[in-house]
Amino acid sequence: MNRILTIQDISCVGKCSLTVALPIISAFGIETAVLPTAVLSNHTAFKGFTFRDLTDDMTGIADKWQEENITFDAIYTGYLGSIKQIDIVADIFRRFKTEKNIYIVDPAMADNGKLYKGFDQAFADEMAKLCKNADIIVPNLTEVSFMLHTPYIAEGYDENYIKETLKKLTDMGAKTAIITGVTFEKSKLGAYGYDSVNDKYFQYFREYLPVSFHGTGDVFASALCGATALGKNTEESTEIAVDFTVESMIKTMENKNHNWYGVDFEAAFPYLIKKLGLL
Repeated sequence: MNRILTIQDISCVGKCSLTVALPIISAFGIETAVLPTAVLSNHTAFKGFTFRDLTDDMTGIADKWQEENITFDAIYTGYLGSIKQIDIVADIFRRFKTEKNIYIVDPAMADNGKLYKGFDQAFADEMAKLCKNADIIVPNLTEVSFMLHTPYIAEGYDENYIKETLKKLTDMGAKTAIITGVTFEKSKLGAYGYDSVNDKYFQYFREYLPVSFHGTGDVFASALCGATALGKNTEESTEIAVDFTVESMIKTMENKNHNWYGVDFEAAFPYLIKKLGLL
């Protein structure tokens, strides 16, 4: 693979969505194309922000790409702001599908048992439909609960519960599902996945860090996408993504003057490049 398209919003200040995806995927040595869904002055964790909706521009941009015969080896979607944007992305999936390219969907819409502001169950249901067309989906446990219409369980679940949930996710249509933020013991946190094509479960955990930073889900999904594009299998890509996310958090904790609004993933690039053997 050599060209990835990522579709999500861009916050001019703030480490999330495109300001995370573009540099991280590029660090894997991969050409990264972007389709911004909106432009914000800064992300929504700040007290205030400007917002420019780009929904009406998305189809026209895709039209021009088709006119130029531009193709993508992978399409990776993150935060989408409306059902209309989900519909446009579903159309882009259909229009740019080839025999070899893959689709990765991060259904970024909820966390800690709640949907993000402005979203409702109808939005979650449409996101679930988009996930049906994906090769890989990477929801957290809250997003899983809304897509499957099941109660949100934050802790106390066992491995069988996670396996059953993963099976339900792939039964919707996605070939591989990876649930992030999984833990079976307080000292470990990671990701658990299921490859339905090969009927194989896999998991990878690292030490639990007693901190929380904005945008770590975007860091994980972007690194997973980059590793997959380099030809790593899903299990290997998950390990790389977890390691890079944890290393980014460690680098942030080491920096006493770090910004509150995101992780210092840039400082972890030497670790990533060395791990991948790119130099």
